Amino acid sequence: MSHFVAMTTIVGTAGSGDAPWWQTAVIYHVYPRSFMDTDGDGVGDLPGVTSRLEYLVGLGVDAVWLSPFYRSPMVDFGYDVTDHCDVDPLFGTLADVDELIARAHQLGLRVVLDFVPNHTSDQHRWFVEARSSRQHPRRDWYVWSDPAPGGGVPNNWRSEFGGPAWTLDEATGQYYYHAYLSEQPNLNWHHPDVRRAMFDVLRFWLHRGVDGFRLDAFRRLYVDLSFPDEPENAAYDPAVDNESFAVVPIHTSEQPELFDTVTELRRWIDGLGDHVLIGEIYLGVEPLMRYHGTAERPGLHLAGNFNLLWTNWDADSIADLVTAYESALPGHAWPNWVLGNHDRSRIASRVGERQARVAAMFLLTVRGTPTIYYGDELGMSDVDITPDAVQDPWEKNVPGKGFGRDPVRTPMPWDLSDHAGFSTVAPWLPLGPDHERRNVERQRDDPTSMLTLHRRLIELRRTVPALALGAIDAVVAVEGVLVYRRHVDQQQVFVLLEMAGRPVTIHMDSLLGTDALPAVEGIDAIEILMSTALDRQGVEGTAVALRADEGLVIGLLHAATPGH
Repeated sequence: MSHFVAMTTIVGTAGSGDAPWWQTAVIYHVYPRSFMDTDGDGVGDLPGVTSRLEYLVGLGVDAVWLSPFYRSPMVDFGYDVTDHCDVDPLFGTLADVDELIARAHQLGLRVVLDFVPNHTSDQHRWFVEARSSRQHPRRDWYVWSDPAPGGGVPNNWRSEFGGPAWTLDEATGQYYYHAYLSEQPNLNWHHPDVRRAMFDVLRFWLHRGVDGFRLDAFRRLYVDLSFPDEPENAAYDPAVDNESFAVVPIHTSEQPELFDTVTELRRWIDGLGDHVLIGEIYLGVEPLMRYHGTAERPGLHLAGNFNLLWTNWDADSIADLVTAYESALPGHAWPNWVLGNHDRSRIASRVGERQARVAAMFLLTVRGTPTIYYGDELGMSDVDITPDAVQDPWEKNVPGKGFGRDPVRTPMPWDLSDHAGFSTVAPWLPLGPDHERRNVERQRDDPTSMLTLHRRLIELRRTVPALALGAIDAVVAVEGVLVYRRHVDQQQVFVLLEMAGRPVTIHMDSLLGTDALPAVEGIDAIEILMSTALDRQGVEGTAVALRADEGLVIGLLHAATPGH
């Protein structure tokens, strides 16, 4: 048996043995439209998710997070909600949700729902009533403003999807605010009845057994109701940037009231059981920390950390990111890492197929709760969408700049049958051209496949406590290799990730004598626990030879270890 050598913590602390489920969990993000179609309309549905839960169990994940399935005109594919407490017929029924939750719990899986608190559809009955009259009791459930003194939009606020963030309601003569599409008017969270109504939505789903919520567009919940202009962004480049980058959103995001609501939500949901709140927060390391709150005023359980989505994929940049993130985290907070989601380019397209395996090892061995986007475990990449097949309203509003999200939302390929086993008819978005090679059936029994790598890495997290709740420290870049250490109690492991695309030998005995990695007495050899190539394990000398684009998880063997 290996005797891993314990070492001193520099960055990050180990979790306790009674950690909440969401700290040790691996979360799997399902986009229901594209996961599995059971009714033959080319669009995935809730029974389809239920039918594939055993697959998730076999993969080893602990929780499934579902993008919206609520009643919706589907202008923004479910993020324009007409009823937060019902299911759109496209996806099924409330009974289907109940069956999904019950079956998931039978299998030991948690269920996390997307909660859309920032806006509704313009067809929601609340907004229909609000725009019916300036005097209607629900008028102030949304954000309204008179035209500017000379006419036109009230100020320079911009929509994330292009154009002004204001639309004129001609019947009442006022503009309503929408951070996204004009069909998605913003709720006014300053109004106490809005807050009560949205808490009631959460209560409705908690009573049905869900285990937590991912909070969509959470930074935008409050705006400055005096409606001042945003400052102009001097770095804005109209040739490449989203139009919304033309201004700095200091009046339309992260208003002071937001953090009071964060604490209120956290205390409220903690009083109802063992649940999780995950924020969608596209921010750099330092501003992200505000969402963790303090020990006295708690924040979100997991503040979505998307920094990997825009950080250069090289050892130096990732080492700097991990060190900065871990150093900034408050002592009570828990990390979260995300490599991809339904809004951003897939990891395999960003870093390439070989480095995607290295990225998987990083995600599943770095400290914190990892989130896997469906299909990333197969190495799915972005799919080219021809102009006539575009579905995403963002691409339609701002064509040709690469903002469209269709390429990352294509159907999950299950097998070699027609339409890759996703549906019996042509799906709503095209399958990737490599789906005959990159599907679950082909990869399931392949001992070196991307799917097997994910399964093995998740299993390693379960069997090596240092990888689940252990501390992280000694995060360094050495000759294009990212190195870090995980440890808990008397067990410690190293992760070495070759990110420069060239073979390199790392001399652990020399490396352990540096300032970053203090020397350890009595190291006799190293034990390879796993390679991203899944073709090497066992004891080797202290000189670790990494192949190009290879990652290793290793243990250090003490000279006194019997048999060595």
